[in-house]
Amino acid sequence: MQFAEIPGLPETKNNLLNAVKNNHLAHALLFHGPEGSANLTMALALATYLYCQNPSDTDSCGQCSSCQRMAKLVMPDLNFAFPLISKGKDDEKVGDDEKDQKVDHLANWRKFVQEQPYGNVHDYIYFNNFEKKQLNISVGAARKIIQTLSLVSFEGGYKIMMIWAPEYLNANAANALLKIIEEPQPKTIFMLVTSVPDQLLTTILSRTQKVVIRGFSDEEIKNYLVEAGHCDEQTASQISMIADGSMREALRLVNQVEDQQVAWIRNWFRLCHGRHFKEIFALAEVFHKMDIEGEKSLLQTGINVLREILLQNVELDALLRTNGEDRTFVQKISGSVLKEEHVAGLYELFNKALYHLERNGNAKMIFTDLSMEILILMAKIGRNG
Repeated sequence: MQFAEIPGLPETKNNLLNAVKNNHLAHALLFHGPEGSANLTMALALATYLYCQNPSDTDSCGQCSSCQRMAKLVMPDLNFAFPLISKGKDDEKVGDDEKDQKVDHLANWRKFVQEQPYGNVHDYIYFNNFEKKQLNISVGAARKIIQTLSLVSFEGGYKIMMIWAPEYLNANAANALLKIIEEPQPKTIFMLVTSVPDQLLTTILSRTQKVVIRGFSDEEIKNYLVEAGHCDEQTASQISMIADGSMREALRLVNQVEDQQVAWIRNWFRLCHGRHFKEIFALAEVFHKMDIEGEKSLLQTGINVLREILLQNVELDALLRTNGEDRTFVQKISGSVLKEEHVAGLYELFNKALYHLERNGNAKMIFTDLSMEILILMAKIGRNG
């Protein structure tokens, strides 16, 4: 992974490059940003730059043997730690049983990262068929990290330990790593990559230098999708609006020639406005049959649509992201159906539904309850209107 492969984010790239050039790179870095951000890809790009034999002022060369090996994630001095299935009893024997020995977790991890560099923990779980399994980074894994970093570098350069999803470190494992994170061997760098830094132990956070990765801008996502040949400019514009800064979501939607999710929201709101109960209940059944990521994505699209309606209500048309039929829908529903004060209430309801969905609530009930809330609100507006 090279910096050039990551769309935009020039400020973050420059900060990291300057830290390397000025010898100010901390020995423990925490790359954190929202889901779908470049937190993992930025860490990998920095590692590639550190190992590159012919780096320029702005990037690794991409041609030397180190860059070629980094592209396959097979540098001998680059080590990974990531969540695996919990075995209980502090997981000291993780990886020791016969069944686990038959699974090459590192090979699977490399394949996952190469195929889904912007993937989240849910993608990783599905990729490895870890559904309904408890995951963690165990005490046994922590001891292996300490042992690995105690060895001499294979090639005389940096030894890098990249811990992906460190929020899965159990308390004993995290405590076992505190000393080595604070006082590692010379030319040893820890790179922790997460989307939920607030779930890390304070003792871990205090020992790292934070590298904040913002979400991608609409323009960065749009340009990437077009330049990579994923879709045309009009489709890329629609996708970038829905993705809301997440490259993961953008790539997930990229094969949808038409924005089906906004079309779904339009139809849903119209059914609620017309009080078509039978159709709403049928829609709840369809929603229930989606996978969890699809359900979450749909609710997030609803939140994005509400944002557009609010901007239309306060006459900030220049900030609207929607185009075509989507823009027409926003213009029609704002003011006459949903006024500024109503959008705030719906925004809260959508976020509440998303919260319950993420905590494994019943999707059909969540969708039905939210539909009734929308229907009741629209009915009140109609009576007062």
